[in-house]
Formats: sequence, C-alpha cells, structure tokens
Amino acid sequence: MAPQGTVFYHFYRVIAGIAAPVVWYRVSRKLARHGVSPERRRERLGHATLPRPEGRLIWFHAASVGESLSVLALARRMVERDDRTEVLITSGTASSAEILESRMPPGCRHQFAPLDRRDALKRFLAHWQPDAAIFIESELWPQMLGAAHKAGIPLALLNARMSASSLKNWQRFNDTARYLLGLFTMIRTQDQRTLDGLLELGADPASLALGPNLKAMSDPLPVDDMAYDDIEAAYTGLVWVAASTHPGEEAKVIEAQIRLAEHVRGARLILVPRHPERAGEIAAMVEAKGLTCARRSQTKDPGAAEVYIADTLGEMGLWYQLASVVFMGGSFGRAGGHNPYEPAQMNCALLSGRRVANFADTYAAFEEAGAVRLVKNAKELASAVALLLTDLEEQRSQKSVAMALAQSQLAELDDLADVLEQQLLT
Repeated sequence: MAPQGTVFYHFYRVIAGIAAPVVWYRVSRKLARHGVSPERRRERLGHATLPRPEGRLIWFHAASVGESLSVLALARRMVERDDRTEVLITSGTASSAEILESRMPPGCRHQFAPLDRRDALKRFLAHWQPDAAIFIESELWPQMLGAAHKAGIPLALLNARMSASSLKNWQRFNDTARYLLGLFTMIRTQDQRTLDGLLELGADPASLALGPNLKAMSDPLPVDDMAYDDIEAAYTGLVWVAASTHPGEEAKVIEAQIRLAEHVRGARLILVPRHPERAGEIAAMVEAKGLTCARRSQTKDPGAAEVYIADTLGEMGLWYQLASVVFMGGSFGRAGGHNPYEPAQMNCALLSGRRVANFADTYAAFEEAGAVRLVKNAKELASAVALLLTDLEEQRSQKSVAMALAQSQLAELDDLADVLEQQLLT
C-alpha cells in the first residue's frame, strides 16, 4: 500500500479536523472533572510540560490504566540495558496518569497523549522527537500512526488485542487497515484470535507473531506496608476479594456473599469495583440485601462490615496481598474478563466467570493447569469460595500452580527487549 494512505484514511482526516473542537472540549472537561490542571490538559493538544531528555527516547503509547501499567516492566528493562535510553509513556486518562506517576521507574516520564489531529501531533512530535514508538493493544489512531511514520519513527504494536466485533468493523475498511498495519515494523499479538484476524486484514506475516503477553510480565502490584498492617488487623477471619467488578456483577457477588455466610462463619467480602465512582450505588445495593457495608473512601477501618467497598485507586495490590481467594470480575458479563496474572503473582487462589474473551488463551492455560476455577453463577461462586477458604491444601495447591505460571512468563522479557532493540533501534 502506498505510504500516502487510502481514500477512507483521508476522509477520516477531514472528519477529524471538523470534529476537533468538539473532541477537545469533551476531553478537556473530562480531565478537569478529575482535577487535572489546565496546563496538563493542554498536553492533549501537543503542548509538552516537560523537556525532552538528552539521548535516545522510546515512546510507549497506551490507552488507560491496565495498558499503561503493562509496559512498566519492559520500559524499565529498556532503560536498564542502555544508559543512553529514556522512556516517554503517554495515555489518555486521568486515572492512568495518577497511577503511573507513583509507579514509573527511573528514566521514565508521563504525558497525556496528543489527540488524533494534525496540529496536536505536529507539536508533540516536534518537541519529543522519539527514536522509536511502541503502541499497546488496540491503539490504532490513524493520524498518529501516519504522522509518526512520516517523521521516520520506527513503529511497533505490542500486546495487540482486538475483539471479534473490532476485527469485523476493520474488515469494512480493509484497505485502510492494511495500510495502517503496514506502518509497523513489528506486531506481537496477545492471542491467536487477534493474530489470525490481523492476517485476514492484510498484516505482513513477516512482521507478525504471537506473544509474549505484557500483562503476564508486569511487575507485582505495589503494597503500602503501613496500610497493609492497618487493614490486616481488621481481618482476623476469612476474607475474599471480588476484583474489578462491572455493572450487573455486583448483584451476583453480593448474592454469593450471602450464600457463603450461611456455610462459612465470619467470611467477609472486599468488593473492588472497576469504576470507583459507582461505589454509592453498590453500597445501596449491599444494604438493600441486609448486609453491613463500609467504603474505603470514607473510612480506612472497615470495622465489622460484611462488605467493604474498595473505592480507591492504586490499592489493588493491597487487596490481593490481604486475601487468599480472589474472584476476577468482568467475567460474568460483556467486559471480557481481566488480567489473572496480577493476583497470581501475589499468591492468590483464583476464581472467574466464564466470559473471558479478552484473555481467552490465558484463562485456557490457567484452567488446564488447575490455576483457576471458572464458575457460571452466584451459587457456584459461593461454593468455590467456600471450598478455597476452608480447604487449605486445595488453596495452597491452586496458589502454587498460578504463581508458577506467572513466573514462567518473566524470562520472555529480555527476549522481547532484544527484538525491539534489533528491529527498531539499530
């Protein structure tokens, strides 16, 4: 495909230009609601708030929290390998910026990503002049990729993952998809479905390969030791965590807690919603079922509450370290499941619903190894939690297998860094 793009690509550029003021208004308002300063909001227009470091700069671009955190171990490795190298990480959400600021390794800095419009991209690239750009998962912004390629920046797509519906939508514009995919020097997919789909869209087989999964190689989540000591004192009995739950799932989790309490005396639940701003409606749901409830944002001491709603950011590691049994949310509905490697790294026994399309290959491997139990409803969830809380031998066995699977992925990090160095930076 010619480097100038396709008819639809140029049509998209025109529409993006027309819509730019409205998009900027909406994006700016959303960041403002989360307390982002006017100066930092202008990063989305390409106005840098930090100087470019001297030496070689690798640009990682991710969408939000999960994708941003997944690059940290690789970013650290790239910096450690060469003292001339530093890293810029861009993302689009206030929550990702907040968490990254507290977790970025030395040699890394964060900026909000420029909007997919020509003026913002021109300012961004003129200031940062990255030596290579690495895009994560499904971040295929047409003008961003086109501008970076035009500037002579080698591009890679890592952890690529597209749902069946996304792949179907791209097939409607297969010439443009083929053009955009052709801009990448290398592409690594998170699962076989994405690899097959990208091949059908016209990706170059020579640049495309399966894995490794960056989320499997992420650093363990941080834990505030003082916060852990405080919260551990409140949980002398049995506790389980429902992590990253979505609308429609909390009702099932609460029902499971009610069933569990009938068979396991004193068992308590820490419920961690994917979107903390939903804590109020979840608390009302808990109380309507006759359970006692407390919210992390309102009290650091859960007291004797049967359900503690963890409606804060950046504390997931705390909940994983506290609990021996974790149910991974996003798996009873349409969200597609969430990353099981994070709790596996922290020695948790894992449970999940069956709707895990986002991590289909990963959950299949975990289930085959006996590292996760898949349940289909609240009744099965309650039974599985009861078993793992009371049968310590079963719990230890499942934890051990999950931990071994998580650690087996770390050896691939150096191999990936080698490939990136060879294909993008030499």
